[in-house]
Amino acid sequence: MVLLPGDPDYAEARRIWNGAIDRRPALIARCVGVEDAAMALAYARREGLPVAVRGGGHNVSGSALCEGGVVIDFSGLRGVEVDAGARVARVQPGALWSDVDTATQAHGLVTPGGIVTHTGVAGLTVGGGFGWLSRRWGLTSDNLFSARMLLADGSRVRAAPDENADLFWAVRGGGGNFGIVTEFEFGLHQLGSTVLAGPILFRAERAREVLSFYREFIAAAPEELAVYLNLRTAPALEWVPEDLRGTDVLLVLPCYSGDLDEGEALLRPLRDFGPPAADLVRRKPYMEHQSMFDAGVPHHWGYYWKSHYLPPLTEDAIEVLLERSWAKNSPASYTLLFHMGGAMANGPEGGSAASGRDAAHAMNISAAWTAGGPEHADISWCREYFAAMEPHATGGVYVNFLHDDEGEARIRAAYGKGYGRLAQIKADYDPDNIFSSNQNITPSTGQQAG
Repeated sequence: MVLLPGDPDYAEARRIWNGAIDRRPALIARCVGVEDAAMALAYARREGLPVAVRGGGHNVSGSALCEGGVVIDFSGLRGVEVDAGARVARVQPGALWSDVDTATQAHGLVTPGGIVTHTGVAGLTVGGGFGWLSRRWGLTSDNLFSARMLLADGSRVRAAPDENADLFWAVRGGGGNFGIVTEFEFGLHQLGSTVLAGPILFRAERAREVLSFYREFIAAAPEELAVYLNLRTAPALEWVPEDLRGTDVLLVLPCYSGDLDEGEALLRPLRDFGPPAADLVRRKPYMEHQSMFDAGVPHHWGYYWKSHYLPPLTEDAIEVLLERSWAKNSPASYTLLFHMGGAMANGPEGGSAASGRDAAHAMNISAAWTAGGPEHADISWCREYFAAMEPHATGGVYVNFLHDDEGEARIRAAYGKGYGRLAQIKADYDPDNIFSSNQNITPSTGQQAG
């Protein structure tokens, strides 16, 4: 189906997760297969129009839309095929993580995905991707076995360790710069269906001592354990105790995926510390934990993000967290610290373009406002907070956390030491920079990669 401005479904079709983004494509091609995508791409090239690719439409920068261009929309292609014996899942490009989790958990299997189930598989994967299980089993892109792709010239290729290996290296962390992934093949892991997980809530006035304890606690954490932090105003969600709703809190968020009896003993010091205002850790279905935070980041609110990779927390970094985290206007705005390391620090044999393997944390400062639209006072809060934390950061950043106003230096920081190689591969596969609705890599004008 082709949608044009003025068509009945056009307005809804151009809505994406971030309600602060307002772009009007010239054409939205709702694809039902690879042939549709190839025709839309050829049309855009012939007419000299910009191209955007929509999978889940969840990227904060709005890369799923382009002003006055052609959107290749895969949102109707959400199929997941699981071969439980081979522990492989084949995933269509419009799938969400809820689709993958539902299909794989039917067999007690998983692959590491994001922490919000309405996140798109495609964008998360090509940016590297991490979630609750990544300390144990690596980045999402580390678990990618192969990718079938539509290239800028219309050709179809398979990228894998034994086929177009340079492209396979690049697409695992280099974003959507090199072509359109039309099928993902992931390796799966045996998990069962239950994890030990849930938030431990502390009132904000306890945050200094909790952060200091947290820093020491995670220093010896096994790979089966990830412990995230969320500094925010407690939302009015069902699982939040009524007496804490609307108050400033620090949520400590453990997720243990190993032997659950061992996990109970491991988490006991963390759960006993304080004591907390509420301890909601329990044995529960992995899918329940995966979806727990969906309601806190719904579609069509306004979002603006800034981000850093961080080393282990210093006293100075903790001071910035205490001074800035709750000095916001919107109760929906928040700060997240992801617990990195473990299997993410190693990476797959042969490497990949994904950055941040030496980081202890990925920090996401999120301005969020319920009314949507492009402006909110917390955008300034977000930028100032980011600047205050910069002296305590590594200089790198997770590419999927970048907004659309970062500039070339920040984009280069996201790709890190691999940027030069990525630029050469970009020149090989997309020399005209057709795929530019992303954190864009400029094709190298020097000697191209073979």
